[in-house]
Amino acid sequence: MGENPKHTPDSHNEEDIAKYLLERISNLESRNMELREQVRQLESEKRYIETQKIRYEREIRKLKSEIEQLRSPPLIIGTITDVIDSNRVIIRSSAGPRFLVRTSNFIEPESLKPGIRCSLNQQSLAIVEVLPQSYDAAVYGMEVMEAPHETYGDIGGLGQQITEIQEAVELPLKKPDLFKTVGIEPPKGVLLYGPPGTGKTLLAKAVAHETNAYFLRVVGSELVQKYIGEGARLVRELFEHAKKQSPSIIFIDEIDAIGAHRSESTTSGDREVQRTLMQLLAEMDGFESRGEVKIIGATNRIDILDRALLRPGRFDRIIEIPLPDFEGRLSILRIHTASMNLDESVNLDEISRLTEGKNGSDLKAICTEAGMYAIRADREVVTQDDFLRAIEKVGLDFNRNHLGTTFGAMFA
Repeated sequence: MGENPKHTPDSHNEEDIAKYLLERISNLESRNMELREQVRQLESEKRYIETQKIRYEREIRKLKSEIEQLRSPPLIIGTITDVIDSNRVIIRSSAGPRFLVRTSNFIEPESLKPGIRCSLNQQSLAIVEVLPQSYDAAVYGMEVMEAPHETYGDIGGLGQQITEIQEAVELPLKKPDLFKTVGIEPPKGVLLYGPPGTGKTLLAKAVAHETNAYFLRVVGSELVQKYIGEGARLVRELFEHAKKQSPSIIFIDEIDAIGAHRSESTTSGDREVQRTLMQLLAEMDGFESRGEVKIIGATNRIDILDRALLRPGRFDRIIEIPLPDFEGRLSILRIHTASMNLDESVNLDEISRLTEGKNGSDLKAICTEAGMYAIRADREVVTQDDFLRAIEKVGLDFNRNHLGTTFGAMFA
């Protein structure tokens, strides 16, 4: 009888060994994959640590530099008054005395000019650094606008005044060749005068909008400074800044704060105001051409302005901004009520007749108060009665303020 075939011990061991080796190889490959992944993670962590190390080293160098700067002695601020040669200049320190000092070799001789501020070493007073020109006008209340949003359409009752200021300011900036062809020089400045609230500032902004000029607004009182010479320097920097941003318009509101009649007063405050005025006169009509820089002044006290400020060559055109007449008040009311939801009963002609003697600001306040009466009554439209009550309220507030001012002046 035949027997069933059976594996020999040797063949059985070979299969087991092969399976074992395959399993072993698979485990080794899996382990190898894990080790490679760990290596990549370690390399990534290494690069991150190296980056952090570089960043911290930079931070340490920065902090050490700041520590060295804090340890270094403070520098004295001075102003260059005269340049002798490329290595020697005369400076006036912040304490007052003048010194002949030398400059550092690292300073370019072209940057050394009279009037430039610089930093000085405490011991040798040598010029260490030339300070950049900073325009304090932006700090002391000057408004700088790329182009105001107000237009001539926002102004009512000033048709003749708009024409005059267009000829004096807008036309020279837009068509300078026309003046060369005719053979005359364009006006340098315009002075707007009239009662408060008649639209002097609004007119100046509209001109800047139409000419797309850089608009610089400064109040006259901001040009008066505490220390000697600071007001004059502020005026000088104001015009320098305007030249760099030309075409530009300098609008000096309440110019009577520095442009009043010069007197023989001996007080230091009055003398400083007069120095500022003289610097303004020099900038308006000096040796250097202002280029495409126009100046507009505004005041409600033209009677106290200095005669040197009013002469042709500085303010070539003096424009009166009066209180609006009937037609002027009507056009102003139409402007301020254009966006209001008015009832059919509203008669702007009657409102214009009832507001005789009111300026543009009063008319705007009347329109606002009329809208407030409608809001208080929970209505969506403004009626004629709202305007009549607003006229009475604004007139009463004006009389109260006027009465308070009168009594205050009596008992002062």
